[in-house]
Amino acid sequence: MTLMTQKLHRRKRSKFKDCLLHLKGKVFSGKGEGSRFIRFPWVRKQIAEKLGLIPYLGTLNIKLDEESLALRNFLKKARGIEISPATGFCRGRCFRARLKGNLECAVVFPEIENYPEDIIEVVASVNLRERLQLKDGDSIEIKIVL
Repeated sequence: MTLMTQKLHRRKRSKFKDCLLHLKGKVFSGKGEGSRFIRFPWVRKQIAEKLGLIPYLGTLNIKLDEESLALRNFLKKARGIEISPATGFCRGRCFRARLKGNLECAVVFPEIENYPEDIIEVVASVNLRERLQLKDGDSIEIKIVL
């Protein structure tokens, strides 16, 4: 069994199958760029409409470990949910995800040139740091729904 098939986990939900991609990393404080992006009304509206989340005004930043970085590259080819930009802004792609059991969230990948490959930003309808009692350096696993 290859590393890719070990990390892709399939489970039944009604008559459809979800494919879950497990990524691991460490929580860290970002520069606030994700928070500024989430505050734009056009971003909030699209996340609400396309993902069913009214996003908390901030993101949880995760720096991926090496094994997960290889899997992160798989997401470049996967079909995500597009966040269409307003004039002068970048496009983003989102994937539904789950943290700590079944806490629904989404991973947002801004399509910005030179955006770090080893960083993911997570949005949810709650402050994830507070809800999950996370601090910088804590290890975390996120399950991305493909």
